[in-house]
Amino acid sequence: MARRGAIPRRATRTSVRCGMMAVVNAETPAALPRRIPTDGPGIVPGLPEPLRAWWEVTDGLMTDAGVTVYGAASVGERNATYEVARYAPGFVLVGDDSGGRGFLLRADDPSSAVYSSDLGDLGPEDFEVESPDFRTWIESLRPASPR
Repeated sequence: MARRGAIPRRATRTSVRCGMMAVVNAETPAALPRRIPTDGPGIVPGLPEPLRAWWEVTDGLMTDAGVTVYGAASVGERNATYEVARYAPGFVLVGDDSGGRGFLLRADDPSSAVYSSDLGDLGPEDFEVESPDFRTWIESLRPASPR
């Protein structure tokens, strides 16, 4: 029996209503609708729609491999810390690999590819394409099914 006020937990994988796969581990709280911050220090203007849709069902994640997709409350701070607006104008940092590489989307393109870059050198000319779009990237993060 869950204690009063406890946050329910989800299984290792779960399908979410926006058609993306949420990759979570047993320690990740269940997806709950939450308000997406639209003002305040560090908030990134023009957040891509696929990212906002993702936040409607889960507030970020961290895979067993260490890949983090930032939650709504931390994306502004991460973009400010890495000075994304200065070094990669038009992009938004949406996650990292816990090893110095960041994952970015074009802020003004709802079908943007997911790019990766060394967080110490955010020059778009050096970005690598990780996935053709956000949904495909999220789905690629899920663990392989056991055979």
